[in-house]
Amino acid sequence: MIRLVVIALIVVVAWFLLVKLIKVLKSANVDWTGVTTIIGFIALAFWLRHITGMG
Repeated sequence: MIRLVVIALIVVVAWFLLVKLIKVLKSANVDWTGVTTIIGFIALAFWLRHITGMG
């Protein structure tokens, strides 16, 4: 039961931080091309690691 409460608190805090981060990013001037490129390379690295088993 305590584990469930701790997990619920972590989910609530993560949701709050995510909403706050989205509000900050909407008001900031961000180069979204660079951000999506970085995210794409990270996703590609994880996918290639999953496929090849190396890394």
